[in-house]
Amino acid sequence: MTRGGGAPEALALALSPLLSPLRFLSRAGIARVAALREIEPLVQRVVEQARPYAGDLGPGLDRLEETARGFDSAPEDRRRNAIAALVRELSTLLDVPAEIAALGQAAPPSTIPTPSSPPTSKSRRAAIAAAAQKAGLIPDPLLTPVDRLRGVGPAIHEKLRSRGLATVQDLLLNLPRRYEDRRKRRTVAEAPLGERSVIAGTVAWVDEVRARRGRRLEVRLKDDAGDYLMLLWFHYRPSLVQRLRTGARIVVSGEVRAGWRGGGKTMSHPDVEPLEGASGPALPFEASSDDSFGRVVPVYTDVEGVPARTYRRIARRAVDEYAGHLADVLPHGVLERRDLWPLAEAVREAHFPDRSADVAAAAQRPAGEPHRRMAFEELFMVQLGLALRRRGVKVEPGIAFRATDASIERVVRSLPWPLTGAQGRAVQGIAQDMRKPEPMNRLLQGDVGSGKTAVALCAALLAVEDGYQAALMAPTEILAEQHTRSLRRLLRERRDVHVELVTGSLGARERAHAERLVRGGAAHIVVGTHALAEEDTDFHKLGLAVIDEQHRFGVMTRARLMKKGARPDVLVMTATPIPRTLALTLYGDLDVSVLDELPPGRTPIATRVYRDAQRERAYDVVRRELKAGRQAYVVLPLVEESEKLADLKAATKERDRLAVEVFPDVPIGLVHGRQTAQERNEAMDRFVRGEDRILVATTVIEVGVDVPNATVMLVEHAERFGLSQLHQLRGRVGRGAAKSHCLLLTGTSGAEWGPAARERLKVMEETTDGFRIAEADLELRGPGEFLGTRQSGMPDFAVAELTRDQAILQEAREEAFALVQSDPDLRKSENAALRDAFQNRWRGRLSLARVG
Repeated sequence: MTRGGGAPEALALALSPLLSPLRFLSRAGIARVAALREIEPLVQRVVEQARPYAGDLGPGLDRLEETARGFDSAPEDRRRNAIAALVRELSTLLDVPAEIAALGQAAPPSTIPTPSSPPTSKSRRAAIAAAAQKAGLIPDPLLTPVDRLRGVGPAIHEKLRSRGLATVQDLLLNLPRRYEDRRKRRTVAEAPLGERSVIAGTVAWVDEVRARRGRRLEVRLKDDAGDYLMLLWFHYRPSLVQRLRTGARIVVSGEVRAGWRGGGKTMSHPDVEPLEGASGPALPFEASSDDSFGRVVPVYTDVEGVPARTYRRIARRAVDEYAGHLADVLPHGVLERRDLWPLAEAVREAHFPDRSADVAAAAQRPAGEPHRRMAFEELFMVQLGLALRRRGVKVEPGIAFRATDASIERVVRSLPWPLTGAQGRAVQGIAQDMRKPEPMNRLLQGDVGSGKTAVALCAALLAVEDGYQAALMAPTEILAEQHTRSLRRLLRERRDVHVELVTGSLGARERAHAERLVRGGAAHIVVGTHALAEEDTDFHKLGLAVIDEQHRFGVMTRARLMKKGARPDVLVMTATPIPRTLALTLYGDLDVSVLDELPPGRTPIATRVYRDAQRERAYDVVRRELKAGRQAYVVLPLVEESEKLADLKAATKERDRLAVEVFPDVPIGLVHGRQTAQERNEAMDRFVRGEDRILVATTVIEVGVDVPNATVMLVEHAERFGLSQLHQLRGRVGRGAAKSHCLLLTGTSGAEWGPAARERLKVMEETTDGFRIAEADLELRGPGEFLGTRQSGMPDFAVAELTRDQAILQEAREEAFALVQSDPDLRKSENAALRDAFQNRWRGRLSLARVG
């Protein structure tokens, strides 16, 4: 069969996310078809991704998409028939595993188990095993259900399953979050308060105390030095009392706390183990005899209803019996070159450190060679996805713009002021990409005020000169409105170029008029929000898509915009300086232009942090600047009072307070995200014209506002903002020749002035370098929070930590890109296992930074 227009591997990779829900049904049984969710949008998304590789199989993709239409609202019998049809269509496009292909035979209603009489798990497993045997397949031992492990009864099985731990593989890949060194024991006197310790001794007495909320077990333990430790249990079983008889020798582990009722030390709900006679600092039993003592002990994320010790025993059985089945999917050459452990050994050591015990004990968290091996594989798979996508984009047909040197010079000359050196280099790089017949995929990254809009405008004008339209998609209406104003100001000498704004808040008549201009081609540059990606917005001839602050858009929104043209060139802009590790993970498939030079005439900004008690000193700075004829911003984190954060000042209330109590003779404006577009525009225009001297705002002014006369940025509750967000806000001042000030006020309770908050805000006082601030912010808050949205496409890593695994990321990237260079479709036999693992485990999760 001819598949994918000569690119069968690429087509198979693009369609592979559909195998995941089908694999679930093949294992769980067709009776679980009701459990499938959002199948129709999944199929639509996958089909769109696969179209560039389909070649003469395009009609097959259409039929595939049709099988899923209405699936999510269909009754169960229609769902079963739809799954059978989907599998049959999918089988014509790629090689489907035998157990999934079996779903293509629609079972007659009488043979399909009904919800009222579900098959037992054993009969289902037997049926799956029989189907596998008939197909000549060996069942995967890693998919063994957890209830097959000794010690996992129905109750524990249900609790594990509710945490997503359904198979042995799930247990093996659920790694410890930290470690405790329980190889040495302490006396009661040596045990520091607030730390976990291992203490051995003799049970002196046992008492069950009746309390208002039930019973409490108190056990007094006497160590070999004659000191006492109180052991406490508030929930316990009678069998525990049987084990803790007076005179019994035991060893306990837990956090030591200060006692009540006259001092002493206590330990609540400790791990307990009988002690067999010996004395001395080392524990008297083999490390292998128990996984809670005598070794570096793994500590897992709690599973509700499963004691930590019980879970460790289950994990030990899974590791001992099944870790050996973990196959290495990374090519042998990669493992050798990078000196990586076999996966099975890395997983064993990650759960129960032996060779790496000292490293794990010192770090008290995953570290050393086991961590390096598994982090490498995670990062390698992500980089492999980026490398394959970059190659996929490069082989797609795109638009070859002329973008001649003469047209570049003409475009640049039409701007009101000259470009900086960095801007000029960025324009040249973009023009070079636009001239190529393949689609441009470029990231334009620049610090606050570096002039990204002017560079984007140059790219848009190059497209317009060739008869194409350019679209600029911004994440908020305020930002879209500001871009529109900026572009019109830059184009005031170009009467032949029309800039049109399309947002969701336009009235019906205005929206219809704007869409007519866009559809007819009279609108050359179209600025808007996600409304640009909606079905009823049609472009006449879209050639360039500029996406601003792309990490704030959902993946599907970006993809829909891409479908508006043949295959438009893409320029992604971000004013958030992104640390290198994050850029490689989020935007690793894009070419990058960096604006590292500010336009001339910008003055440095003095930043100062004030506690709430020093508020008047901050207001004095504002008064001094107002007296000199300048203007000021006051930024707050909320729009109106909220129950959870009642102490935060709402913008509306704060504006009134400032007007009455602090700046009584100064006109004060207000801008926030809940105003209509017209209200916001009027307030911004009053501030730009100087009619309002102070502008009270929420973070809607974070990006895009340009008022050269504004020289003060006062931020309330600065501790509530991320460093990168504060840096963006600071960039709203210092845009003229006068010295500017950024005043960061912290909250009123005192807790906001703790060491962590001081450390973070100190970075703002010390530097105005956006990239240094971004690195500090990433380290303090982690990738997801740093980007401020779960829509960013940032993958969830189980092992890798971007802030500390930079060297591993670089190694993984080098190997992944080299592999795709040498084997673009992963066809070589030595890459077969990697290709299968990538298709099955990773492809569906790689939505990061997808722009095409």
